[in-house]
Amino acid sequence: MKYKKGLLLYNGNSGNQEIHSLIGSIMQTLSRELEEVHVYQTFYAQHAKELCRTFGEQVDLVIILGGDGTIHECINGLSNLLKRPTLAILPGGTCNDFSRSLNISQNIEMAIEELIRGEEVLVDIGKVNKDYFLNFFGIGLVAETSNNIKLGEKNVLGKASYLLSAVRTLKQADLFFLKIEADGKVIELQAAMVLVANGKYLGGKMLPFQAIDYMDGYLDVFIIKNPNFQAVKDIFSMRKVASDEIVQEEIIYYRVKEVKITAEENLDVDMDGEIYTTTPSDIKVLPGHLRFLKPVGIA
Repeated sequence: MKYKKGLLLYNGNSGNQEIHSLIGSIMQTLSRELEEVHVYQTFYAQHAKELCRTFGEQVDLVIILGGDGTIHECINGLSNLLKRPTLAILPGGTCNDFSRSLNISQNIEMAIEELIRGEEVLVDIGKVNKDYFLNFFGIGLVAETSNNIKLGEKNVLGKASYLLSAVRTLKQADLFFLKIEADGKVIELQAAMVLVANGKYLGGKMLPFQAIDYMDGYLDVFIIKNPNFQAVKDIFSMRKVASDEIVQEEIIYYRVKEVKITAEENLDVDMDGEIYTTTPSDIKVLPGHLRFLKPVGIA
């Protein structure tokens, strides 16, 4: 057996009614591959983080059945540990962005079979002050879009809730003043959004930036100056962006190991789809910090 002890965490408050019925079949599969599996349902915010911090060093594999928020909690519970287990994602959320970056099937039963036969990859993690992110860090439009999702929309409408919130956000988008310190350079400017990306997806849609790679030891920083820029509207409305060249002309881009972001006023920070903190933010990459399972042979 590749792994001996496993920890299966699932978000019982996700609104996904199928999850509870799938636990039995998932456990059947895991019991064939692991000597010992412990199952925990999360009941409140930061519960997954607490469980990972408590049990992470005692197991070889952590299987996360949930969405991007649950995954975010887990990596924050595991990243400070000296002995860190391998992680496997079973997509049980609204957008499941990082599971898409790993090319994991969005069907949970297919995903568990893929991952049991899968391969380990070392994945970069972003660190912001004392916290961690896996998929992205964002301020401005991206954070306001998360804030503007109305209560209950995500459970009822799924990915479409992000589209509705984006439409509301773009109509009232404000510019903000910020200072960016990266690669030994300092720039001060007005912007509508800053996105620091590690994963390739946002809101269930692939980002139109070819440089993003969660295994290259860098973070990709995109500074969007104009909220009326058509490519920004296309990104948020989940349409294909017309041209990479247009994107390059309209967006300031940095590929960094460290970046410091300071705004004139403290701004909400969205990490992996939820608002957790505010600026100022000292951000750095931790290359290959966690091991994830992904399907074999899929880039």
